[in-house]
Amino acid sequence: MAPAAAAQRPTADGLWRVEGYGTVLSIADGRLQEYETSAVSCLKGDSAKRTARGVYTTPDGMVLTVRPTGSLHLDGSAGDRALRRIAALPAACERPTSTDPLTTFDVFWQSFEDNYPFFAAKGIDWHAVRDTYRPQVHADTTRDELFSLFSEMVKPLYDAHVAVVDGRRVFAEIRPGTTVPGEELDTQIKNYVERRDLKGEKLQEFAGSRISYADLPGGQGYLRISGFVAYNTEDDSYAAQLAELDQALAAILTADRTASLKGLIIDLRINGGGYDTLGLHIAERLTDTPYTAYRKRTQYTRPQPIPVTPAQGTPRYTGPVAVLTGGTTFSAGETFTQALIDRPGRTVRIGQNTQGVFSDTLDRALPNGMAISLPNEQFLTREGQTFDGAGIPPHVRTPVFTDEEFAKNRDSAFDTAVAMLQN
Repeated sequence: MAPAAAAQRPTADGLWRVEGYGTVLSIADGRLQEYETSAVSCLKGDSAKRTARGVYTTPDGMVLTVRPTGSLHLDGSAGDRALRRIAALPAACERPTSTDPLTTFDVFWQSFEDNYPFFAAKGIDWHAVRDTYRPQVHADTTRDELFSLFSEMVKPLYDAHVAVVDGRRVFAEIRPGTTVPGEELDTQIKNYVERRDLKGEKLQEFAGSRISYADLPGGQGYLRISGFVAYNTEDDSYAAQLAELDQALAAILTADRTASLKGLIIDLRINGGGYDTLGLHIAERLTDTPYTAYRKRTQYTRPQPIPVTPAQGTPRYTGPVAVLTGGTTFSAGETFTQALIDRPGRTVRIGQNTQGVFSDTLDRALPNGMAISLPNEQFLTREGQTFDGAGIPPHVRTPVFTDEEFAKNRDSAFDTAVAMLQN
């Protein structure tokens, strides 16, 4: 017979509300089922299978850890989400949701109403938007018409973490005057950096070429990070990405190099984002003193401090750092930038404002089979400020990969960083 303590060990089974995320979890018989709820709807979301005690994995490889004490952790996401046990599913989950155009519109609008934190900051009256567009929807409104209408509704947000999805069709709008970082642009800029900044020397490449490094004259180092995902293209699990990152950091931040470096340039100007926690993992190699990276909250939850704890058993670099940023610094590239704001020691940002999108995306199905993504989190500074929309500003503003810079064979941000780290 099992000991009483073991027999009474708490279980994650049951019904949970994920506070601040409009989500309910049903856990039983080794299965987890998500329900996406709003004030007007409840739709089935992702499902997952138990792969270890308290650990559930979705078919696409997302790993969720549910703790009976009341928290949920998603691999790659900074911090935890609070769980509250509930006695029964919301009533809307017990009945089918109509798939007609008007119901689909109402679920679309309500999902943003319940979760999007930035309407006021962006000067958008979301209720006025509903009043303008809802009368245009009727029983015969086509799927194409709905897609166009939804796209028009969210376009003024200019939020790269907002998307309307219908099969292969995706509408998303970035901040005006900026460019989406992609593989072609990344390759173009890397070649420019090697030819111009490194005088023809090749970068050492790691982690699926998303991380690269070069020693510079004068004892400085140049670390280029073009993303926080796709480090291991054969295994897309978070664990595999973290292992690749550790291999890269072991090769770059060696004991000899961290002891001798007089300055480190971290180039995030072309960075498409990925896992926030990989950025935090790098930050842990850049300090000897614990500190708070940022505080994370939804509109319905208290700010949760996200710590940076010095890495143990491995070399750390604690000298001056220059971070290069631009409008093509997106998402996890920005949360990493924010994680270095309060880094003990000398850290300077050079270039242009980042894109201005920080939150994990909240993915929602619509009743008619379409889907949306939107941010519902705020990443706060020590003073309670967010950088959503405008992006994180640099300390020193320079051009970043403009036509004029290319025409005159310049890289003003890089040259400024080299000069500042010499002083």
